[in-house]
Amino acid sequence: MESINDIIAAHPFTKDLEPRFIQLLTERARLEHFRPDQPLFDEGFEADKFYLVRSGQIAIQVFVPGQGTTTIQTITAGECVGWSWLFPSRHWHCSAVAIEPTDVVTMESGRLRFEMEADHDFGYAIAMRVGKLMMDRLQASLERVLHLYAVPS
Repeated sequence: MESINDIIAAHPFTKDLEPRFIQLLTERARLEHFRPDQPLFDEGFEADKFYLVRSGQIAIQVFVPGQGTTTIQTITAGECVGWSWLFPSRHWHCSAVAIEPTDVVTMESGRLRFEMEADHDFGYAIAMRVGKLMMDRLQASLERVLHLYAVPS
């Protein structure tokens, strides 16, 4: 059986991360399983976790007035969920629900923020990875908007 340290070290989010940083992540991590339709978190609540997706699929959803809950992105194995924990107000700006059986590594965000502040090299490494995650999601959202509003030629 793989150790949680091996699982974290093998995840794309932690690629080329120093072993001591992997250890810091491991100390605050646990494995968690979500059933289909089980929420990981809900919009408006405290953003207290960060998730590395091992398997399954997660729908990122927002409430759209007049339309109800809408899936804006689908997250799969090898990706991450949640960056709201890193920035004030530290509340989720969307919801996440498992689409199928999903396994994740869950990390408690308060402890991560503490370690990031205590060790600025660690903080920089994690912040740059979260920044890349945000950039990738923004790009995916922009592509989706362009597709939705494309004028047929």
